[in-house]
Amino acid sequence: MSPIVTTAPVVSLSGARLAYGERVLWDGLDLDVAPGEFVAVLGPNGSGKTSLMRVLLGLRALSAGRVSVAGAAPGRANRRIGYIPQQRALEPTLALRGRDLVGLGWDGHRWGLGLRGVRERGRRVAEAVAAVGAEGFADRPVGLLSGGEQQRLRVAQALVGDPAVLLCDEPLLSLDLAHQRAVSDLIDARRRSAGTAVLFVTHEINPVLHLVDRVLYLVDGRFRIGPPAEVMTSRTLTELYRTDVEVVRVRDQIHVVGAHGEVCEDSHLAEH
Repeated sequence: MSPIVTTAPVVSLSGARLAYGERVLWDGLDLDVAPGEFVAVLGPNGSGKTSLMRVLLGLRALSAGRVSVAGAAPGRANRRIGYIPQQRALEPTLALRGRDLVGLGWDGHRWGLGLRGVRERGRRVAEAVAAVGAEGFADRPVGLLSGGEQQRLRVAQALVGDPAVLLCDEPLLSLDLAHQRAVSDLIDARRRSAGTAVLFVTHEINPVLHLVDRVLYLVDGRFRIGPPAEVMTSRTLTELYRTDVEVVRVRDQIHVVGAHGEVCEDSHLAEH
């Protein structure tokens, strides 16, 4: 666990409501995320996890309430935000080099860098590539890299702008256990060394459980916020899902069992 720095929050939601017509994803959400804090965002499909990421990126407006990121309105703070998407295989024919993919995190939204900007870009990209241990494949076409190598480069792309906040939208999806651990450790190393806050959307908390300070759990318009030991309990999840749910702890892992005894992924709980 990381020590929580008692300074102004880098992500703040107050009375936040998000609805699509009559369907309310969440309402009355109050959440302050401190520098260096690791918050896991959990819940079934359709509960609003990715929509929360979109709000913080300035791609979706709240229906009500207030939100700020790095002291500014979403969209205006994007230089202070690093975004790591789900792992998706890139086309084998894509000729873009790994370090060029990383560079898009620095200048993908700008024109006319100038000579000084080009030098700064090169330095930043080299530092980000080194930070994720990607020097050995940064000059190869990204389409020829493994899923784990591609995701390392996406982490580097998110870090190249020196972000205050990392928004991670299921970055471990489709990765094997070794690459899940590697990517998680890279994200954790950044938040510990630079005090970067992390909001980490995931269906499975176990790969990052040892890193998590708090959990935001979203279910059908309801939510709970707190340390894993308080949120990931049979009582809390039964209240959220409004059906019998049992949380079983085996060694250092959490397993969630649905109403009929099945061991369920979070994404399927609402169906049992």
